[in-house]
Amino acid sequence: MFDNETAISRLLELRQKALDGGGKDKLEQQHKRGKLTARERIHLLLDSGTFVELDAFVTHECTDFGMADKKFVGDGVVTGFGEIDGRLVYVFSQDFTVFGGSLSLTMAKKICKVMDLAVKNGAPVIGINDSGGARIQEGVASLGGYADIFYRNVQSSGVIPQISLICGPCAGGAVYSPAMTDFTFMVDDTSHMFITGPDVIKAVTGEEVTFDDLGGSHTHTATSGVADNRFASEQEMFLGVKQLLSYLPSNNLDDATRLPAPETDTQLASELEAAKQKVGKIVPANPNLPYDMGEVIRSVVDPGSFFETKPEFAPHIITGFARLAGQSVGIVANNPNHLAGVLDINSSVKAARFVRFCDAFNIPLITFVDVPGFLPGTAQEKGGIIRHGAKLLYAYCEATVPKLTVITRKAYGGAYDVMNSKHIGADMNLAWPNAEIAVMGAAGACNIIFRGDIAAAKDPEARRKEVIAEYSDKFANPYIAAQKGYIDAVILPEETREYLIKGLRATSTKREDGPKRKHGNIPL
Repeated sequence: MFDNETAISRLLELRQKALDGGGKDKLEQQHKRGKLTARERIHLLLDSGTFVELDAFVTHECTDFGMADKKFVGDGVVTGFGEIDGRLVYVFSQDFTVFGGSLSLTMAKKICKVMDLAVKNGAPVIGINDSGGARIQEGVASLGGYADIFYRNVQSSGVIPQISLICGPCAGGAVYSPAMTDFTFMVDDTSHMFITGPDVIKAVTGEEVTFDDLGGSHTHTATSGVADNRFASEQEMFLGVKQLLSYLPSNNLDDATRLPAPETDTQLASELEAAKQKVGKIVPANPNLPYDMGEVIRSVVDPGSFFETKPEFAPHIITGFARLAGQSVGIVANNPNHLAGVLDINSSVKAARFVRFCDAFNIPLITFVDVPGFLPGTAQEKGGIIRHGAKLLYAYCEATVPKLTVITRKAYGGAYDVMNSKHIGADMNLAWPNAEIAVMGAAGACNIIFRGDIAAAKDPEARRKEVIAEYSDKFANPYIAAQKGYIDAVILPEETREYLIKGLRATSTKREDGPKRKHGNIPL
C-alpha cells in the first residue's frame, strides 16, 4: 500500500508522462514540421478549461517485436470531452509523436469509447487524424481496431454529427473512417490522405508520384471530393469547425441553435434592405450570360451567415449552410458561373450527400435553381450520369424536412424535376418573373418542332427567329407551370427572403410518414 505522498507523486509522474507523449524531442519535431501536438489541438478547439480527458494512462498490450519495453502512457491518442461555444462535444486526437500515431488495438478501444459516449449522450464527435496507419507490430489486432471504428462510424451516421480533421498523414485503411463521417477538413501543406503511398505505387506501376499528387488538401477538396474544406493553418481549421457546428444540432432529435432575426438589429436591417434591392440586378437579362449564384444566396440569407461546403469540388453546384431570420438552413444551388450550372456526375453526388445530411438532422433545405439540364457527352454517359444523377433525385424524394425552391432563371428538362420540383415533394416552389420552365431552351425546341416548317420557308432564318419568339412568349416563362400548380407563386426577386421566411414558418411543424420499410435502395 502506498502512503499518501507516494500515491500523489505517482499520479503526478503518470500525468507528466501522458503530457510528454512520445518524448519532448518528438514534440519538438512535431512543431518543426509545422504541426501542433495532439493536446495543443484539443485545447485550441475546445472552450478554455472545459476538456476532460479519459483513459489518459492506458498503454498498449503488445509484447512482440520488443514492444513490451516500448510503452507510452496514453498510447498515441488523447481522448475525452469538452465544450465548443458551450455545447458538449467528444473528441479524439491522434498523437504522431507516439509510433507515428499508428493505430493499436488499445488506441482503437479508446477512440471507440468516446464514439459510444457521444452517441449515448447525443453530442457531436470530432476526430483529429495524424497517423501513419496501422501499427504493424500488432498485425490483425490493429486491423480489427480499424474495423471497430468503422462500424461505429456507420452506427453513428445520421444520429450525431461526425467531423474529421486531417492534421497530418491519414494513410491506408485509416482513410475510410473520415470518408464515412459527415465533414472532412484538411490543412494545406501538412495534410495528406491516401490508400497507397508513393513507394508502393512506384513498385507496382512504375509511376513517380508525390504525397501531394496522391492526396494533398487541394487534391481532395478540388478533384476527389473526399474533403469538404481546406485551410491555411490548423488554427483556421478549428475556427471553421466552430462555425460549422453553429449550424448543426447536437443530434438527430435536437434542433439547431436559433439566433435572433437580423431584422431586429437596426444596422443589419439596413443591410438586408440594400440586399433586397440588389438581388434582382444580379441575374443578367440575357439568359445565356453567367452570374454568381453565391451572390444571390448572400443577398437573401442573414448577412454574413453563408458557410459554403465543398466550394472547390463541382463548383457548378453550391452547397452550404446559412441562416434565415436566425434559423439554420441548408442551401443547394446551381451556379451558372461554372459550366452554366449544369448537373453532372460530380455535382449530383455532391448535392445528394448534402441533402441527405440535412434531412438526417432536420435542417430545412432551400434550393436555388438555374439549370440548363444534364451535361451531355460520352464521358458522362460512360461514367454513369444516369446512376449518379439518380442519387440527387433519390435524395430529394427521400427527404422529409421542409423543402423550399426558388427558380431564378432556367429550369430545363429532367434537371427541372431533379432540383426539388413540386413533383418530388417540395413544400413551396417560387419563381422569379423571368424564369423559364420547359423541356429545353426555345431555340433547341423550335429546331425540332418546326424543322420542316423552317426548311420549307422562303427565308428559313427569318422563320426560325419568328417561331422561336412565339415559343418563348408562350413557354419561356413561369406562368404555364404556375397555372398547373407546379409553381406556388411568381414573385419579385426582392420578395424572395420574405417568402422563404414565411415558408419556413409554415412548414416548421411538417410531419411526413412514408411507407414502412427497413430502408430504401439508393442507386449507389
